[in-house]
Amino acid sequence: MFDWIRENLLTIGILLVLAAAVTAIVVSLIRGRKKGRSSCGSGCAHCPMAGKCHQQAAPEKK
Repeated sequence: MFDWIRENLLTIGILLVLAAAVTAIVVSLIRGRKKGRSSCGSGCAHCPMAGKCHQQAAPEKK
């Protein structure tokens, strides 16, 4: 068992660094959502999904 760990120590280290980076990104996104921040970061003027993301309320007919 220890021989396998010793032989793959570099691979295990890289895996741990990548897992920490992914975890940090996910935590940051979750905290941003809770604070009301969006993932897009700028205005919707040039966004092709602007109509889907922030739908405008239809005017009421009288």
